[in-house]
Amino acid sequence: MTPERYQRIRAMLDARQTDLTICMENVHKPHNLSAIVRTCDAAGVDHVHAVWENYKDELRRGTATGSQNWVKVHNHENIQDAVAALRNSGMQILATNLSDSAVDFRQIDYTKPTAILMGQEKFGISDEALALADQDIIIPMVGMVQSLNVSVASALILYEAQRQRELAGMYQGPCKVSPEEQNRIMFEGGHPIFAKACKRKGLPIPQVDEQGQIVADDEWWAKMQMNKEAWDQFQSMKP
Repeated sequence: MTPERYQRIRAMLDARQTDLTICMENVHKPHNLSAIVRTCDAAGVDHVHAVWENYKDELRRGTATGSQNWVKVHNHENIQDAVAALRNSGMQILATNLSDSAVDFRQIDYTKPTAILMGQEKFGISDEALALADQDIIIPMVGMVQSLNVSVASALILYEAQRQRELAGMYQGPCKVSPEEQNRIMFEGGHPIFAKACKRKGLPIPQVDEQGQIVADDEWWAKMQMNKEAWDQFQSMKP
C-alpha cells in the first residue's frame, strides 16, 4: 500500500459516523441499492441496514452486499429485528412518510444517534415500520409529484445530517470505529489481493502497521505462499 493510499483510508476512517445509518425496508432495485450505499460512504456512514422480507437470497447477494467495499451492509429478515438492533444502539428512528405528524426533515437534530428508515420503491414504508418509528419526516415539494426516488431522498437527508454534524465538529477525530474494524478495513482496502486470498484460504486478518504494511509471522506468509522477504522485495520493486 502506498503512503498516499494509507493516508486516504486513514482520513476516511477518522471521519466515519458510527451512530448515523440508513435502514432500507425491501428496497430491491439494484441501482437504488447501490446509489444509497454509495451515498452513505460519501457522507461518512460506515454501516447500513437492509430488510429482506420478500426477496430471494440471490438478489440480496447480488446487489446490496456488492455495492460498496467500504460500507458494511447488515441484513435482517424483518423490520422488527432491524429496528430492535438500531434501538439497542441508542438511535432515534426516523421514517420518511407523508402524515399529519410528519415534520420537515431539516427540523430534525441529526447530531443525535440516528437511523433513517427508507421504504420500498413502489409501496413505501410498511405500517409495521411506521409504528416502530419515533418521528415521521417529509421532504417538502411544490411540484406535481408526491415523492422522490428513494436513493435521491436518502441523499438529501444524509447530506442534511452531514451539514449539521460538520457544524458540530463531529467529522473531526478521534476515530469512532473500533480498532478491529479499522484494521480490517485498512487491510481489505489497502491490500485487496491478499484480502481475497485470506478469505479464500480461511486465514486470519493480519495487523496493518502505521505505514500501511502487513505485520504477520512466517506461518501466515507461508500459508499465503509468499514469505516476508519476497513480499518486501515485491514492495521495493513498485514504482
